[in-house]
Amino acid sequence: MHLNGHPRFRAARPFQAAAALAILLSAGSATAQPSSAPQRGATQARDDSSEASRALAELARAFLSLALEVGTHEAEYVDAYYGPASLKAAAESAPRSREDLQKAAEAAVERIDALSPALRAPQDQARAKALRGFYRAAATRLAMIGGARFPFLDEAEGLFGIRPDLKPLSHYDDLLARLETLLPGPGTLAARVDAFQDRYVVAKDRVPAVMEAAIGECRRRTLAHFDLPADESFDMGFVTDKPWSGYNYYKGAFHSRIEINMDLPARVGRAVDLGCHEGYPGHHVLNIMIERTLVGQRGWQEYQVNPLYSPQSLIAEGSANYGIDLAFPGEEQLAFERDVLFPLAGLDPAGAEALWKVRKATEELGGARMTIAKMYLDGEVDRATALELLKTYQLVSAERAEQSLGFIEHYRSYVINYHLGRTLVHDYVEHGAPDESTRWERMRHVLSDAVLPTDLLVR
Repeated sequence: MHLNGHPRFRAARPFQAAAALAILLSAGSATAQPSSAPQRGATQARDDSSEASRALAELARAFLSLALEVGTHEAEYVDAYYGPASLKAAAESAPRSREDLQKAAEAAVERIDALSPALRAPQDQARAKALRGFYRAAATRLAMIGGARFPFLDEAEGLFGIRPDLKPLSHYDDLLARLETLLPGPGTLAARVDAFQDRYVVAKDRVPAVMEAAIGECRRRTLAHFDLPADESFDMGFVTDKPWSGYNYYKGAFHSRIEINMDLPARVGRAVDLGCHEGYPGHHVLNIMIERTLVGQRGWQEYQVNPLYSPQSLIAEGSANYGIDLAFPGEEQLAFERDVLFPLAGLDPAGAEALWKVRKATEELGGARMTIAKMYLDGEVDRATALELLKTYQLVSAERAEQSLGFIEHYRSYVINYHLGRTLVHDYVEHGAPDESTRWERMRHVLSDAVLPTDLLVR
């Protein structure tokens, strides 16, 4: 999903204390045991690990059913599902109550905490961490479906597995001052920026050709680094009356439906952004890699369902946003837009560089949107004030501010996934100034392994 510019449960861990005591006891008696004792201990540890691994697999299968049942209580909760149709039918025909599902999710978190110390294989350990995050997010969302409301930061952490560090709006004032020098003139800066960008609107009858060219180039660049299945594909449609500007509906079997919202005029600079974000190397590629690697090769069924509210959402949105820079490093996006998209759109390529500079400057304001969302959802400002702040710090028209606030009202703390997610993925992939090949390999890890937002923190 592409926006226009979706309680913390600290389970007690009695098993860990018991396990530590058992280790101390066995260590204290080891010197009095015959030489076969270490061998028996190693065998027991392997047996415990195998048993824990099997129990983890059962919890993973249970999550698939639980997520589908949650979907009967909130229609949009299941963003994508490509598992057995029979399981979906069973979940929908006799779903548990919201309360029972929440209790089951909370119990699963505790069960994973108890199992985790016995897991020896790194893949099992990573799977357990991710699955715990999925269940914790489900418990949080189920509480919200039941009417619970949490402070913005608690909600974000409960759903997406990381607590955002938000900057005050005053942090962005220097950037606004720099933009004033880029676009001087009468009226507000927001009005000037919005009017400037409206010079580069693509006529509706040209949008399909521009989007197809953009996605085609995003795909070509991605295929130069990723070996995707020969039968991967997508189809594209244009819709209206949506709170987002683009959406990827993954259907399974390496196929997606990509929809572009035409509620607001389509600016030429959005084509590559949407093509990379929704397609290559964004959501479409992420889902392909998950289906091929985690589901197909490892048999991790829990990844056949994609809840909208989950730590995986931050990975998805963050990698999709960073994927634009990965596919078009430096000023390569500017060159492609100027030489290919501007002519296709019937626009004068001479304006491409000026538009590029303004867009790159405004991208740095992404964090302000998270701060405004927190202020509004936590009741620190009213709706009218939130709209004014969005106009000022996102440099958008009243119409676009209304759409932006509508997204915040609908998806709430989901808004952190775009800017914070991109920052985390960018910093992880680009740490140490690696070469292009290394950047793409790190991106492959983000897209195809069990990765949590906290795993991306560069220390």
